[in-house]
Amino acid sequence: MLRKEKEAIIEETVRLLSDTEALYVSDYRGLTVAQLTQLRAALRERGAELHVLKNTLTAIAAERAGCVNLKELLNGPTAVAFCGEDLLGPAKALSDYARASQTLVLRGGLLQGSVLDADGVRRLAALPSREVLVGQVVSTVAAPLAGLVTVLQGTISGFVRALNQVAEQRAAAGGA
Repeated sequence: MLRKEKEAIIEETVRLLSDTEALYVSDYRGLTVAQLTQLRAALRERGAELHVLKNTLTAIAAERAGCVNLKELLNGPTAVAFCGEDLLGPAKALSDYARASQTLVLRGGLLQGSVLDADGVRRLAALPSREVLVGQVVSTVAAPLAGLVTVLQGTISGFVRALNQVAEQRAAAGGA
């Protein structure tokens, strides 16, 4: 590979590292081209890009991008999934594929600069989706509010009944 080609790959990797909040590193040894294509498609559906990278060039790019923690995950054949906005979807896709294929090996990843081991990636993959988490937060916040509304309705209706009884008593006392 020519020096210019290497430099172009390093610059592209620096850009990818700078533009992502999360990435997941795996060992793709043993996957066929068709399987790798299938994995890329599954990750693309979840907003991630899978790149097969040379460790030496990736280490240089990580140094330039300020992601020195990435170097500890670089050994053997390396495929890196760079995430878009969804940080959990690619982790789920990789974890599911690794479990199904028994060939892909998760090494770990970087999440907002912190290193994750393979178990950390699997734990991320086990989390519910963003929509489910938002729904859980909304229902947690809404439950006490619904209780407050019920209590207030009971108090107001009790007050209205008491006023109604007073009005009835006065009407009965005045009419008799």
